[in-house]
Amino acid sequence: MVAAAYPDGMTAVWLDEIRSLVGDRWSTAPSDLDAHGQDESWHPLHPPDLVVFPETTEEVAAVVSRCHTEGIPVVAFGVGTSLEGGIAALRGGVSIDTSRLNRVLRLSIADLDCTVQAGVTRHQLNELINPQGLMFPVDPGANATLGGMASTGASGTTTVRYGAMRHNVLGLTVVMADGRIVRTGGRARKSSAGYDLTRLMVGSEGTLGIITELTLRLWPIPEAMAAATCTFPSIDAAVEVAIETIQLALPVARMELLDEPAIEAVNAFDEMDLPVAPTLFFEFHGIRGAVDACADEIRRMVGDAGGTFTWATETEERSRLWHARHRAYWAMLAARPGGKGWPTDVCVPISHLAEAIRDAKEDLEASGLYAPLVGHVGDGNFHLCYILDPDDPDEFARAQAHYDRMITRALAVGGTCTGEHGIGWGKREFLREEHPEGIDIMKAIKQALDPRGILNPGKVV
Repeated sequence: MVAAAYPDGMTAVWLDEIRSLVGDRWSTAPSDLDAHGQDESWHPLHPPDLVVFPETTEEVAAVVSRCHTEGIPVVAFGVGTSLEGGIAALRGGVSIDTSRLNRVLRLSIADLDCTVQAGVTRHQLNELINPQGLMFPVDPGANATLGGMASTGASGTTTVRYGAMRHNVLGLTVVMADGRIVRTGGRARKSSAGYDLTRLMVGSEGTLGIITELTLRLWPIPEAMAAATCTFPSIDAAVEVAIETIQLALPVARMELLDEPAIEAVNAFDEMDLPVAPTLFFEFHGIRGAVDACADEIRRMVGDAGGTFTWATETEERSRLWHARHRAYWAMLAARPGGKGWPTDVCVPISHLAEAIRDAKEDLEASGLYAPLVGHVGDGNFHLCYILDPDDPDEFARAQAHYDRMITRALAVGGTCTGEHGIGWGKREFLREEHPEGIDIMKAIKQALDPRGILNPGKVV
């Protein structure tokens, strides 16, 4: 416990009540408040008034119930790796840090599932289950908490093969706005039992309830894994190979696109020597014969497109490749020292992917901005990462205008303003544009489940 002066609106009596619920696991130290008021995004700091560190669902429920009575905002916090300002305490209140909800509660090797507390990270889970021949494949890059990944509807590099969090969460334990504990879903792989409350909570960004436990689908580790780097004469050629791969239903596990500025940044940051050209990173999973056959077909397509295909079959080589890909954001930041990163996120139908990327890059050049591109192109999802001078408001304004145009073009072809980062508070207007008839229904759900508006207020709707 670390304490400073009592926050505005919170009396000593109220603070003592919270302390009685979580013992000495709370803080009002400015450093802790600041750490819980800003994620990895460009969004400005909005610290909470109090941070608590519960260890059980019941403790979370007790804190939320007390906050509900007083009308005090509550924001759930994992490790702070979100990218749309989702953890910012826009109206102050209490941040519920899930880092001590860090136990794997159950593991069934036979059923390929497990139940974990929300603060367990994906690396922590995989370190436990990999020796058992199992893996949890959803990979957003950062070592995020599984509760946070469910809350934002996360996906990532392996979604093309294994799906996103929505496809891998079987059930949840959720603390509702009034402190009730609700369990959704179950361990069955399918169910027609009533409304799908699990999918309602996944992607709700802590605005409808606070996830404290998750039952997750697990996957067997494939017999064979191999990776390849494929370079192309143009970004269009790379994207066309990605589209053909999906249309032919080739079973790739990862298919990541990096443009020339992204490759330059990765080479400098991780001492790689990749050719500076539009590049696809592939990973293949399966039995040995299937992996070889899939790779041979892609090698043919890459050659037809004028590209080069290079194997990375050794485990160490493959790990180094993906380690560098996962660190691409920090590599981009290092390419412009002192810059502030703003990762974007749009997703389009794959038939429009080449056009969407081409238009975005042409507009980027005309705007005079530095923003390397990476993309989970098997899903039609790509990211430009603006690296901006934090002291140049004109540069920020040009980035905002460019991003607005990129989203508008994506929506025009049936795409979405966010494939995986979520809405947070930076994309609320685009959510209204994307779902003009549905936003009132979303608001009605929010009002029904959180009538006092205490759960992560100011986000999503």
